[in-house]
Amino acid sequence: MGLRREPTARQTRLATELRRLRDAAGLKAREAAELLGVSSVQISQIESGLSGLSEERLRRLASHYMCTDDELVSALVAMATDRTRGWWEAYRWLLPKPFLDLAELEHHATSLREVQFLYIPGPFQTEDYARAVFSYRVPELPHEELELRVRHRMQRKTTLEGTPYEAVVHEAALRIMVGDRAASRAQLSHLLELSEAEHVTVRVIPFDLEGFAGAASAMTYAGGAVPKLDTVVRDGPHGASFIDSEAQLGAFRALFHKVEAVSLVPGRSRDFIHRLTKEL
Repeated sequence: MGLRREPTARQTRLATELRRLRDAAGLKAREAAELLGVSSVQISQIESGLSGLSEERLRRLASHYMCTDDELVSALVAMATDRTRGWWEAYRWLLPKPFLDLAELEHHATSLREVQFLYIPGPFQTEDYARAVFSYRVPELPHEELELRVRHRMQRKTTLEGTPYEAVVHEAALRIMVGDRAASRAQLSHLLELSEAEHVTVRVIPFDLEGFAGAASAMTYAGGAVPKLDTVVRDGPHGASFIDSEAQLGAFRALFHKVEAVSLVPGRSRDFIHRLTKEL
């Protein structure tokens, strides 16, 4: 099997976890290669996501690394043997890689938590809202790419079909009219409709909340098969960053719970959104 041209985020995460296990065992790449009967170059390729490995080889490595976390090993095996070609693969080489990585992450997530202050969360957006967001980009996107991004965002809604999803949205994101008044009203109505689903929870942080200094805590927190495989996605000036170190994950879990604790309960949040919809 040839080397991968562009490893997916899931393949890269598997590679990262294998390297972490080796480091925790205090072994060098050369020593791991000897255990498998391969070259150091092949270990390097596996630990960079450029090459995969079989279940048998993965379990051998985990055993040599003295990893006793059976749930973690089983989760890594599932990642290594996964042959899913999701809907997002139709956009490969057409859209920037982070678009595909985020869709793949959401697809495999066991739960999703989101905190947003300026925009409605992506999977909650209507087509008109998403188009308005992408139309504002500088430099301006070619029409074909803009429509590709809108279509991709609409397909991300498949994550709302069963995955537990908790969203904390600031009043600013609800009030900013990204499009025209009609599109904004339709967006809030759509958000209300989605919030009625049993597995979807929407909470609002109102402007009049005192002592709130958490406006820098926007994030998407994706639950993995085990907590060690959780991932946080944060948007930055140069694109999305995927965060997966245990220390950072712990900090972001605490941050989410802190933001969630000061938000309105779901019932009051729906009433709040309904009232804003009436005002438009």
